[in-house]
Amino acid sequence: MGAPNIGSAHLPQHARGYWKARFSASREEVEHFLERERGQLPLWLVASFGMGIAFWFALNGPREWLAVICLGAGAAVAGFSFGTGRLERAVGWVGLAAAIGCGLIWLRSEWAAAPRLDRPKVVTFEAVIAQVEQLPAKGDIRLTVSPLDKKLPPLVRVSLKADGAPSGIAAGAKIALKARLAPPPPMALPGTHDFARDAWFKGLGAVGRALGPVEVLQPAEPGWLDSLRDRLDRHIRERLPGPSGTIATALVTGDQNAVSEEDADAMRRSGLAHLLSVSGLHIAAVVGAVMFLALKLLALSERVALRFNLVLVSAAAAAAAGIGYTLLTGAQVPTVRSCVAALLVLGGIALGREAISLRLVAVGALAVLIFRPEALAGPSFQFSFAAVTAIIALHSSGWGQNLLIRRDEGPFAKAGRTLLGMILTGLVVEVALMPLALYHFHKAGLFGVAANLVAIPLTTFVIMPVEAAALFLDPIGLGTPFWWASDKALAVLLSIAHTVAGAKGAVATLPSMPAWAFASMVLGGLWFFLWTTARVRLLGLVPVAVGAAAAAVAPSPDVLITGDGRHLAIVAPDGTPMMLRDRSGDFMRDLVSEASGFDDEPGLLAESSIGSCSRDSCVAVLKAGARNYRLLATRSANSIDWKALTDACAEADIVVSDRWLPKSCAPQWLKFDRKSLVETGGLAIFLDDQPRVETVSRRVGDHPWAE
Repeated sequence: MGAPNIGSAHLPQHARGYWKARFSASREEVEHFLERERGQLPLWLVASFGMGIAFWFALNGPREWLAVICLGAGAAVAGFSFGTGRLERAVGWVGLAAAIGCGLIWLRSEWAAAPRLDRPKVVTFEAVIAQVEQLPAKGDIRLTVSPLDKKLPPLVRVSLKADGAPSGIAAGAKIALKARLAPPPPMALPGTHDFARDAWFKGLGAVGRALGPVEVLQPAEPGWLDSLRDRLDRHIRERLPGPSGTIATALVTGDQNAVSEEDADAMRRSGLAHLLSVSGLHIAAVVGAVMFLALKLLALSERVALRFNLVLVSAAAAAAAGIGYTLLTGAQVPTVRSCVAALLVLGGIALGREAISLRLVAVGALAVLIFRPEALAGPSFQFSFAAVTAIIALHSSGWGQNLLIRRDEGPFAKAGRTLLGMILTGLVVEVALMPLALYHFHKAGLFGVAANLVAIPLTTFVIMPVEAAALFLDPIGLGTPFWWASDKALAVLLSIAHTVAGAKGAVATLPSMPAWAFASMVLGGLWFFLWTTARVRLLGLVPVAVGAAAAAVAPSPDVLITGDGRHLAIVAPDGTPMMLRDRSGDFMRDLVSEASGFDDEPGLLAESSIGSCSRDSCVAVLKAGARNYRLLATRSANSIDWKALTDACAEADIVVSDRWLPKSCAPQWLKFDRKSLVETGGLAIFLDDQPRVETVSRRVGDHPWAE
């Protein structure tokens, strides 16, 4: 006898009625929930648009991208065609937004396509300068130029020593130079920053360094805004020649290149790096100060106060100040984004509407993503909107308002409530940003709340106003006391940064976390912040916890290999990465430390107990569980005896070299030489219970910059 059919058609009448009633009741509950949350649904439309963009970056190639578009379009058709409830319409809009987001970034990537150099070469060429960036901390000048030689890419970035740079270098100048150019560097190791992706969307086809002097064939006078910015840079550094001057310059002109690496690292480790990037805090300080001063000064005139709407006039003055500050600081993406948000806030104030809300954040995010969808993949976009969303969600929640709302109470209670609000705000922001920091930079400051609690008021209410006063009073000779005060306040800020950064346990580190774990935390965070119903929003903590747990237990790689095979690091049992080559640049050493989740300087394989090195090669024994792996790596360009090489290969489990290895070099498991590394790119080898290899080529997939 066959198995009995227990399909729904053969269920008893009362059972079918029961499940139909349950389904109907559940659907009714969802409809009621969406009705209560109807004000939040537009936020999910923007989130879905961003998810479509994220799918394009996360998935590997055209088939997957097309599948996302088709699935989103299918959901839109089904939602709009086969249902009349709010649930069906929500599904339709979410699917449509995701499909449009994925299609938009795909079109944007095709539109940004530009010729790229196919191999390194030394060339002599003439070019017109498009952009000049001063890098005083490195003693360099970085030029973005448009070569006149049509055989070269239309946009190239070249660095040269500042002390040998001729006068007349400015945007629009025509120059002649000799440089070594190379294609934009790819992602060096799995999970690290993808410079090739950035270059693709900027249209950069090559990067390099000038060889010898640069000749200015046709000088160009910089525009008035560039001239103003340069004069301010020089003036501030003359008045504050020490480290304080570099921070002061960053606050006024947005130029962080003068900040020393030591100070910049301290600001990052202490959670204060956002103070160096002109964004929301700085725009808010300028706009708020101008509006406050304009309102108070205009109110002094009874005639003006009676004839004009002072709030409207003050908002217009603040808007002009915000736009001017944005242009002065170079109109970088974070600054423009913050300026747009500030203008929306001022518009809301002028119209008598709620000035700050999650809808405002959504409008700002949508505006950025429509014109620059690639910004979604960058940490700047993610940090800015995550922080603002977390702050607004805290202060708009029921318990947040009950706890922090101003009320009629004594001065000590008011001060305590204000302090509590600052602490909670800092804590919420740190928690919201920690997954982003660990994903992008493999480290996150743990004492950032305490540091920001002092540093943000210090910067907003002391440093920026005093520095502005010094600049305005200098022309009449009264700026000196304010420069002195600025120097002292900036010294305090740097002292806080270095003290917190140097504290034991100040930084949490993590190797590359799984992409799905990061996505789980982001989706959980969106669920938690975008809904208003307490019991429902708490469900978002489940995917956050799952993603955090997966990230916490993510193993560190045992071996890291760059795509050119020159740099290799073996992670010792204590977590210290041991470098193959005795001489590696600071950038590579920092990169290896971050990728292995190590918060210190890497060591040398030749000096470790796990390695034995000669001038030309190293042999290391890696213990993984009950098994030992023998690794052989070359580290020079010297000729190696053929028989000695093949014998060593036969004894090794893993062989790595930046040269072409003969077929007779046959290790027991893995062989990576120049030929194979071209295909794989950088590598991370894990020697756990299930040994595996992660590659850059697999991470990048078939995205256009991988070609």
